[in-house]
Amino acid sequence: MPRDGTKNLIPTNRRSKEEVKKNASKGGKISGEVRRSRRTLREELLAILSSGDVQNRMSLALIQEALDGNKAGSVTKAYEVVRDTIGEKPVEKVLVAEVDQSVIDEVEAMMNDDSD
Repeated sequence: MPRDGTKNLIPTNRRSKEEVKKNASKGGKISGEVRRSRRTLREELLAILSSGDVQNRMSLALIQEALDGNKAGSVTKAYEVVRDTIGEKPVEKVLVAEVDQSVIDEVEAMMNDDSD
């Protein structure tokens, strides 16, 4: 049974080719507009950040926030948003590996020994 929000959707194989083409064209145009607006925002942020004054003020605000003891402050979040927007977001990597139970037991034993 479809979810409530999807029961009125019509699959593309039940639509006419013209309708599918028209909807794909709309999606492509909107996607292009969004890409252009993101590029403009990124370029404007880079232009603003190229002035040393803004970088210094952001750095001082981050330092002050850390000194005040704010762990999850608005300045840090703003910094992360700007960093991500200009394309400087660090790559997040997750390692998935199969490990024998004996290795898991050994690591847990080491961790329990350290905490005592």
